[in-house]
Amino acid sequence: MRNIRCSIVDDEPLALKLIENFIARTPFLELDSAFTDSVEAMTHLRKFPVDLVFLDIQMPDMDGMELSHVIPQQTRIIFTTAFKEYAFDSYDVAAIDFLLKPVRYDKFLRAAEKAREWFGRTACDTGSAPAAQAPAENPEPPNTGIFIRVDGELRRIEFDNILYVEGMKDYVKFHISGGKTLVSHLTMKSAEDMLPSAKFMRVSRSHIVSLAKIRSVDRNMCVYIGDTIIRVTDMYREAFDDFLQRHMAR
Repeated sequence: MRNIRCSIVDDEPLALKLIENFIARTPFLELDSAFTDSVEAMTHLRKFPVDLVFLDIQMPDMDGMELSHVIPQQTRIIFTTAFKEYAFDSYDVAAIDFLLKPVRYDKFLRAAEKAREWFGRTACDTGSAPAAQAPAENPEPPNTGIFIRVDGELRRIEFDNILYVEGMKDYVKFHISGGKTLVSHLTMKSAEDMLPSAKFMRVSRSHIVSLAKIRSVDRNMCVYIGDTIIRVTDMYREAFDDFLQRHMAR
């Protein structure tokens, strides 16, 4: 079996460097990428999946539990955190193991061995290589929603239920069908990266709209969604106008 290709996501540079060193000391592991920014990691790992991610749980913008739900399902996870109480949560996403900081190499190696055993069993069962090179006959099912943290718990929102997203300084408010709202500690950039560009578009510094929920657009480039009016600002007007031109009846 080939080496297990790994990525590290940890906003603490020293903790990230430690895991890098541990991977270098472990013959059957191979470092593919490392990130201190969880949103950047999400974008990269969706395009270039790896076999295994060493993933910190507590991070700004998007924490490890949220990230674990949006990276490819075939990627396995070993969580790292300084807080023991997160151990139970790690099993909700089928994590291979949970490492408590400060991580010792013997504990790291034990978790890595678990990963190697898992990939070995998978290869025997399917006759395939580790997950990142799995055959295309079993594609990942389409992603139809996201998880956001609300009042200390993860809440799932289906894309089709989102009307628009509103930025409020250090928080983001998701406006949902039926007049409901959910508020999460996120940046607008994080929210924009989490939402599929085919379904959502940013129209101002403070607003991302669901393109399917727009009922009209007036001559002043104001978007009407339900009873809400959102003005498209100059910075985003060209992209929004391109969208209108592509979908305008001729």
